[in-house]
Amino acid sequence: MSQSQTTNRISRPVSNDDHVLGPDRAEITLVEYGSYACPHCRAANDRIAQVRDQFGDRLRYVFRHRPVTGSDIARRAAELIEYAPTPEAFWAAHIKLMTRSETLSEEDLDAVAADLDVNRLDHEQRRAGDARNHRRVEADIASARDSGVMYTPTFFMNGRRYDGPWDESSFADAMLGSLGHRVRSAALDFARWAPSAGILLLLASILAVVLMNSGFAAAFDAFWEQPLGLTLGEQQFAMSLRHWVNDGLLTIFFLVVGLEIKREFTVGHLASRRSAALPVAAAIGGMIVPAAIYTLLVPTGAWSHGWGVPMATDTAFAVALIIMLGRRVPIELRIFLTAAAIVDDIGAIIVVAAFYSGDLDLGFLGAAAAIVLALILLNRAHVYRATPYVLLGVLLWICVYSGGLHATLAGVLLALFIPTRPPPDLRTLVIQADQILASEARHGNEVLRHGPSAPAMEALDAIHDRLESPADRMLRHMGPRSSYLVLPLFALANAGVAMTTEVLQGHDPLLLAITGGLVLGKPLGLVGACALAVWSGIAIKPREYSWAQLSGAGALAGIGFTMSLFIAGEAFPVATDFAAAKIAVFAASTLSATIGVLILWRAGKEPESERASTHNPD
Repeated sequence: MSQSQTTNRISRPVSNDDHVLGPDRAEITLVEYGSYACPHCRAANDRIAQVRDQFGDRLRYVFRHRPVTGSDIARRAAELIEYAPTPEAFWAAHIKLMTRSETLSEEDLDAVAADLDVNRLDHEQRRAGDARNHRRVEADIASARDSGVMYTPTFFMNGRRYDGPWDESSFADAMLGSLGHRVRSAALDFARWAPSAGILLLLASILAVVLMNSGFAAAFDAFWEQPLGLTLGEQQFAMSLRHWVNDGLLTIFFLVVGLEIKREFTVGHLASRRSAALPVAAAIGGMIVPAAIYTLLVPTGAWSHGWGVPMATDTAFAVALIIMLGRRVPIELRIFLTAAAIVDDIGAIIVVAAFYSGDLDLGFLGAAAAIVLALILLNRAHVYRATPYVLLGVLLWICVYSGGLHATLAGVLLALFIPTRPPPDLRTLVIQADQILASEARHGNEVLRHGPSAPAMEALDAIHDRLESPADRMLRHMGPRSSYLVLPLFALANAGVAMTTEVLQGHDPLLLAITGGLVLGKPLGLVGACALAVWSGIAIKPREYSWAQLSGAGALAGIGFTMSLFIAGEAFPVATDFAAAKIAVFAASTLSATIGVLILWRAGKEPESERASTHNPD
C-alpha cells in the first residue's frame, strides 16, 4: 500500500556549466554529488580513478557539490574551488582537496587558494567571485535536493541513481548495464513510480474481465477452482486456489494494513488528536452514510447482508489518481486521504470480523487466544527476531481459519504484536561498524581468500538488525509483496465477471444500492463529517486545500474495489449475486474516479486566496 516517493532520477541534465572529465559522447555518464569534507567521498575518490582507468573514453565523470550539512569548511571548500579558471585547474584543485590530507583542513584550503591565486584578487573581484561561486554551489545543492540525494557520495549512472555496493564488480555491472542490473533497475523504477501499484491492480482486473468474456472463460474459472492442499495419512487439508488467495495470500495484505495502522497511530499522521481528528471524522462519515444508503435501497432478504460492500476505499487507486494530477493536488490532501483510508481499513477489518465470519469453533478460538498471549509475551520480553513471530503467525492463521473467523484477521492480530523499538543511536553504530571493518582490513589477504570472519559478520548483522525495528523491517519487505503480488493475484482470482444481460436481470436494487453507496454515499459522508467536525471545533481543515478539493477526494474515496470485492465475496455466496455486485463495484469505482478527477482538475485552478478563505467556515 505505502510506497516510497523519493525520486531515483537526476533532476538536472549535464551541461556546459558542470565540471566534466571525459568526452561529451561517452556512452556512460557518472555524476557524483559529493563533499570535500566527507570521508566517504574521499575514500570513493580512489574508486572513481580506477573506474576511469578501466572505462577510458567510454566514461564521462561529473562532479557536483553537495557540502556536508552544517560543515562550514565543506561549504568554503566548495565555493573556493569554483575560482578555478580552467577545467584543468579545477581538477587539479579537486584532487588536492580530496587527497592532500587525511581529513579536510584549513591548510588544504590555503594551499588550493594559493594555487588558484585567489589572494591576488582585489576587493571588488573577490566580492563578485564569492557571489558567483555561492550561486554556483547553491545550484548544485538544489539539484541534489531535487534528485533525492540524502547523503554523500551519491552516484547517478546515465541519469539513474545507483544504490548498489561500490566494489569494482558491482560498479562495472551497473555501468555496463548487465541483464541482471537492467532488470533490477527497471523493476525499481516501476516500484518507485507512485501510481504503479494501482496501475498493476487495474491491469490485473482488466485481464481477469477479458479472460472471463473470452473463449478461455471456462478454463480460467476452472483453474482457480483447482484444489491445493496437504495430505498426511488420513488427514487432509485442501482449498481451491481462489480460496488460498482470498484466505491465505490476502493475509499478507492484512498484515501490511495492520503494520501501517500501527505506524500511523504511533509516529504517523494519526499519532496526535489534532492531526487525526479530521481524517478519523471523514472515515467514519464515509463508512456510515454508504452503509445507510445501501440499507435503504435494498429490500430485506439475501442481499441485506451486503451493506459492508460500499463502505470500503481502495487506497492504491485513489492515491495513484491524486499523484497523477501532480501539482493540482496539494500533498496535504494526499496525506489526508491516506490517513482516512487507514481508519477506513480499521472499520473494514472490524466489519469482516464481526459480520462476515462463519460458525465459530470455541476450541480453535481458544488456541488462537493462547497464541495471541504468546505473541504478547514475546513482545513484552523484547524479542526482536522476526522468526518466532512468523512461526506463531502461521499457527494463528490455522486456528483463526479453523475457528470460524476469517483467516485474514490473523494478519492484523500478528501486526499488533510485532515489536517496535526506540530509534537507534546511529553515531554509535557507525563507530562500531567502522571499528569492525578496520579490524578486518588489517587482515587483508586472509579476508580476500576467505571473506570476513564469522564474529565480524555476526556483529555487522546485529548492527544491521538494530537499524530498524522488526515492525518497520517487515513492513518494508512485505509492503511491496502485498502491492505487486498479492493484490494483483487477488484481482485475477476475483475480478473476472461475465458481462451478460443475464447477470444483471433481477439485480436492479443491488446494483443501485452499491453504486449509490460508493458514488453518492462516500463523498456525502466524508465531506459532511468533515464539515461537522470543523464546525463543532473538533478538527481544523488545513489551509493548503479547499473544500472543493476535499469534495474531489471524497469522490475518489468511492473507489471501493479491493476491499469491496473482498466483502462482496463473503456477503454473496450465490454466484449470480456476486457477479452483479462485482459489476456494480466496477461501475461505481469508475464513475467515482471520473468525478473525483474532474473535481480536482477544476479545483486545482482555484486561486490561493479563495482556498485560504475556506480554512474555517462559519
